[in-house]
Amino acid sequence: MTYGGDDRGRRMPPQRPPSGRPRQHQPAQMMPLPGRGSSPYDERTAPMGHGGGERPGGPPPRRPGPPQPPPGRPAGEARPPRRRRWGFGRVLLTLLTVFVLFLAGVWVYLEFSINRVDALADYAGRPAAAEGTNWLIVGSDSRDGLTPEEQEKLVTGDSKAAGGGRRTDTIMVAHIPDNSTKPTLLSLPRDSQVKIPGHGTNKINAAFSIGGPALLAQTVEGATGLRIDHYAEIGFGGFAKIVDAVGGVHMCVEKPMEDTLTGIKIAPGCQDLQGPQALGFVRMRHSAATPRSDLDRVANQRKFIGALVSEIGSPGTLLNPFSLFPLLSTAPDALTMDSGDHVHNLVGLALAMRGISSGGVVTTTVPVTNGSAENWDKTKSKLLFDALKNDTDIPDSAILT
Repeated sequence: MTYGGDDRGRRMPPQRPPSGRPRQHQPAQMMPLPGRGSSPYDERTAPMGHGGGERPGGPPPRRPGPPQPPPGRPAGEARPPRRRRWGFGRVLLTLLTVFVLFLAGVWVYLEFSINRVDALADYAGRPAAAEGTNWLIVGSDSRDGLTPEEQEKLVTGDSKAAGGGRRTDTIMVAHIPDNSTKPTLLSLPRDSQVKIPGHGTNKINAAFSIGGPALLAQTVEGATGLRIDHYAEIGFGGFAKIVDAVGGVHMCVEKPMEDTLTGIKIAPGCQDLQGPQALGFVRMRHSAATPRSDLDRVANQRKFIGALVSEIGSPGTLLNPFSLFPLLSTAPDALTMDSGDHVHNLVGLALAMRGISSGGVVTTTVPVTNGSAENWDKTKSKLLFDALKNDTDIPDSAILT
């Protein structure tokens, strides 16, 4: 059928009959925006045309909920902080810090507790400083601070019978070289006849009784030509207390020792000498075991000092609080130093003298002319003092053991 003139000869397309199946529509897909990958909605938004049903390939992933408290803890309670375990390095660092602080405390304690005295002073004609460092070490026979019971225990004798005042049973010069030569521990016999400034010629230990440490130091400098750089003094009571603090000093006594003047007896053999016995050992000269009198006494003094220094510096003393703390508490009252000396000077002396027992230190007495030890051999003494001034080896002829 045609419509006259309206379609201008065009025919309408025939309509297709409806089929038995409904027409399927393609699901709409979201195109990714330029510059970005997959959309965050891809995983949680179902494709169009599926009516919000299940996502092809399986159910959508669950969204994580808020953290749940562990069983037994109420909701809302804060988690306790986690304890940090101490590793080996941290423990070691802590122990090292405590040890350093302990050493610093001991150092400060000793620095401000040790007795001081003005022993070294400049004066006209004082010897010039030479090589090495020289210590004047004095063992005083003063009974000051000792009770009558302590004097009896230590067998110190009566101070009036000894002439009163303070005298020196021990006078030594410790020389520490600046080079590789061995340190030297030199004994000056207390009966040596020397010039005492302002008091003529007398026994060297009389200088200490007359003018104390200052006059003794000046006397030693004048007699030896050595400039004294440091001073250390220890008395009867202090010496015995230091020995007891370290638990005694091990010594080997070759012959029975019995002082006919004081009555002190020491059996032969290797043994630990306690305070009273140690004091008797370093003072004894009226005995069959000391036929050279004062020369044998000063030799025993050097032996004992070597053993004592080794005992103090041993791990058994330094690492044992039952020895270390009594020693630290005793040292300030037992020791007297020059006002210009410090603890580090004393440590340097102790380190230098450690080799006495092993032969690492030259131990000798000023060469004398006879067994009375009153007069020095001028030629040999000069060789000895010149070697110390110049830090050279001491000639064998100038060594008296």
